[in-house]
Order: sequence, then structure tokens, then C-alpha cells
Amino acid sequence: MTVSLEQLRRCHFAVDLGAARTRVYVKGAGLIVDQPSVAAVNTRTGALIAVGEFAEKMTGRTPAYIRVVRPISGGTVVDIEMAQRMLRQLLGDKTRRALRRNLRLRAAACTPHDADPLAQRATIETLVGLGARRVELVDTLIAAAVGCGLPVELPEATMIMVCGAAATQVAVLSLGSIVTAERIPVGGEAVDHAIVQLLRHEHELMLPSQSVRPLQLALSGNGLTPQGPETTEIHGRDVATGLARSVHVDTATVRDAIQTPLTAVLDGIGKVLRDCPPDLVADLADRGIIMVGGSALLPGFDQMVRQATGMPVHIADRPDICAAQGLGAMLEGRIEPLVLNPLAA
Repeated sequence: MTVSLEQLRRCHFAVDLGAARTRVYVKGAGLIVDQPSVAAVNTRTGALIAVGEFAEKMTGRTPAYIRVVRPISGGTVVDIEMAQRMLRQLLGDKTRRALRRNLRLRAAACTPHDADPLAQRATIETLVGLGARRVELVDTLIAAAVGCGLPVELPEATMIMVCGAAATQVAVLSLGSIVTAERIPVGGEAVDHAIVQLLRHEHELMLPSQSVRPLQLALSGNGLTPQGPETTEIHGRDVATGLARSVHVDTATVRDAIQTPLTAVLDGIGKVLRDCPPDLVADLADRGIIMVGGSALLPGFDQMVRQATGMPVHIADRPDICAAQGLGAMLEGRIEPLVLNPLAA
């Protein structure tokens, strides 16, 4: 599927459906929604109780008749009806009425690199359910590169790394299109899972789900480097007795647990560089790699990539919203036509 810059300029709003967060950019209004991709439902009545941050806080704390669901997984909509209900609630009645005033409402959306037709169709149907007459799909790699200000339209190599919750996408761009890319099914959720499994197997401790990410940052000290305190006290639930218990965990062990899933990301970067033409790799030696996405903020991750590749590594400003900002720039017409001609999505 290809989409031109002119088609994107006709769109009225854009949606970045991420596994962790959903972002909505409305033309002329900017980024109006930046909320977790979570919804809480009453299983007895089917009523939607909460969405976004409030629903996320309910995770693991609800009675049996309330179910907390995530309708988006790995950038793909897995529950179209629930995704539509979540988006309607996040947008609010006022914004939805304003959008529906457009007789031919058009929308744009990010899709992961090499998304299969079924995943693309699910994204389209989700936005059609919100009233969109036409939906344009943009590759997340292109949108993120545009959003962080990379000169992707030039005949020079630009390497971007989109670090998501469920997957990491790496690509080399030139002349506004993807030269070579790789999608690795390892993201921030895999790092969280590695910490949870470490505590369960070595300390027989179950960690509350909402404590994983803050703990991940605290335990890593100054990141994936051997700095910070040698041990950290952790509070959780004993696997055998179910009682509250505290343990002291060696931070070096936790760093090793974090590095294990990230090794697959380094392998993916190596594959992209091996498949890339030599002339473009020479450009990357000076420009390096730009990291975007929420998981790019994992302390020490950039240093780990720098040591493995020997290239400069930079984290974009506000890396978590780069893809949404890129879509917004396309909608507002702030991009030169060469950038998206053609654009694979």
C-alpha cells in the first residue's frame, strides 16, 4: 500500500495505536490524546467503566466482575470493538462531534513495519468505526523519523530505532523510503517480564504489576552499566505463603536479566547493517543511530547499543511521541513532497 503526501494532507486526524499508549493528533489542534491503551469493562453489563490512565491504575485491583483489557498488542488491534469504544471515550463527545462535521472524514494511522494485511485491515476498521470515510496507513518507521526531525528526504543514510513496548523496529532510510529494516519481537514488556521472572525464580517473590517499571529503573542504577547501589530492597508477595515480604536483590543480577532479552535487539541491528549498501553504512558511521519510542528511555540502553555497534547513538527529544508528531507534521503539510513519494505503509 502506498500513500502520498497530498493524501495525508487531506486527513483530519491521525492515530498512533501503540501497545502501551494511544495518541491522537487532530489537524489544527495538535496532540490531544496521550493515554495508556487500556480499558476496564463490567463483565455483567458490558458497560465501559474507565479508559486510559484510570483504567491502567485498576490493573490487578478489580473485583471479579470488572475486567481490564488491552485491545492493542504489538501495534496491532486485536479487539476492534473494544478499541473503537476506547477511542470514543478518549476523544470525548465534543471532539467527535467536531470531527464528524467533515462530510468526508479522513484519518491516518501508524502501522508496524511489514504489518500483514489482516493487521492493516483491523486498524482501518477501527477508525472507520469512528466515522472515517477513508484511512491512510503510514509506516511507523517513517512517521517516527519525520517526527524527530531526521532529514530522511536526503540521499544519505539515516538509521532509526523505534523501541516499543512489544517490539523494536530498526531501519535505514534514504530518499524518503526504507532501504532495509528489521522488526524484533522484543520491547519494554520483555524487559519487565525478565525482572518479574528473576524475582520469582531466585527469591520466590511476586511483584505487583504496576511496580515493575519503576523498579526496573531503580534497580538498574544509572542504567545497564555497573553503577549505582550494589543491592536494592524490594517489597512483594511471597509465592508460597501469600504474605508481604521484602528481599534485598543484587543489582548486578538484575542488570544481567535485563540484558538477556535486549541481545536479540542487538542481533537485529547487526542484520540491518549487514543488509545495508556499503555507501549508506559509511554515512551511518558519522550520523549514528537515533532511538525513539518509550522504551528508548530505559537507562543505559543507548550505551549498550553504542558499545555493541561502535556508532554514535542519540535519543530523540520526547522519543515517546515522535511517531504521533510525525503524523501531525504530515497532516499539517510541514513536510517536503519528496519525503513521502513513494511511502510504503
